[in-house]
Amino acid sequence: MRWRLSFKASLGGKFLLSYLLIMLVGVTTLLIVAFALLPTLFQTQLLQVLQTHPASLTTAEAEQRIMNGFLSTFFTALALAATAAAITSLAISFFAARRITMPLRDMTRISQRISTGHYAERIEVPPVHRTDELGQLATSINALAIALEQTERHRLEVIGDVTHELRTPLATFEGYLEGLLDGVIEPSPHIWATLATQASRMRRLVDDLQELSRAEARQIPLSLQAVTPRQLLQNALEPLEEQFAEKGLVLTTHVSPDLPDVLADPARATQILTNLLVNALRYTPAPGTVDVDVSNERNMVAFCVADSGVGLSPEQMTHIFERFYRVDKSRSRAFGGSGIGLTIAHSLAQAMDGELRVESAGLEQGSRFTLTLPLAHP
Repeated sequence: MRWRLSFKASLGGKFLLSYLLIMLVGVTTLLIVAFALLPTLFQTQLLQVLQTHPASLTTAEAEQRIMNGFLSTFFTALALAATAAAITSLAISFFAARRITMPLRDMTRISQRISTGHYAERIEVPPVHRTDELGQLATSINALAIALEQTERHRLEVIGDVTHELRTPLATFEGYLEGLLDGVIEPSPHIWATLATQASRMRRLVDDLQELSRAEARQIPLSLQAVTPRQLLQNALEPLEEQFAEKGLVLTTHVSPDLPDVLADPARATQILTNLLVNALRYTPAPGTVDVDVSNERNMVAFCVADSGVGLSPEQMTHIFERFYRVDKSRSRAFGGSGIGLTIAHSLAQAMDGELRVESAGLEQGSRFTLTLPLAHP
């Protein structure tokens, strides 16, 4: 029964059913018209035969004329019936073809509008096509339009975010330079240090954007090699342990014994772990805890960084790896982050055939970031 339902729901099944319907209607029309016309035509032909010199006809001649009349009547009725069947079949074929070509024309028209930048266009899938290939194609085109619309919106957001990030240091540059040129501000080490800080901020943003574009395009050269998970964690933790202590956070680590080596670029894997630890440091108020756990996870090694910080809402978790997304924009800007660190980390994890994911029970309930890396010798 399932096969039949699937067969009928497919476009091929509908084509076959339409062909069978056309054949059935054609044959039925042929038979009905033929049987309706044949008796009348034969009766008329028989009367004409009998009324033409009835006395002079021998039995053999009468039989021959009756047979000729029957054949003439039969072929006439068959021709008329075939004509009626052809007309009926053409009408049904036109209707069936129209039902198929109309959504195709709509898809063509809408896809052309989507290609010209009208990403809000959508294809309405009629009930008759919701489960067949036409419906699947329409759904795919709608999904493509949604993805393009989101990409365009993200592109505009990126432009706006980059503009916003550059506006502040540029305004600082402009203000100080105008003051220096007009003689209102006297040059001093403090002025030069401020200008250097703003220049460094712009340089970091440009470097981050360049690295992000290379990471998403899989153009960052990776030096994949076998490395111990403990060494990766140590490389990321050592520079930050003092900062955790100064902020009053309890940092605990647990590394499962006898973990196999992972296949990763040590520098890039350390960069990802450092980013996760720095985020935990930033968004966990004191007194708080940050727990790092390294263990096996199927055919991978998982590095989990769990904190007791501000947590994430379900909506925030869906956007956390997007460019320039900030959970708290004012706090992130105060920390000097560009908002693309997690985006870069996510792309780097994928480039090493790993994964970076996030979990959170909700706001003010902490969050848990997990980096998985493949085994060096699976």
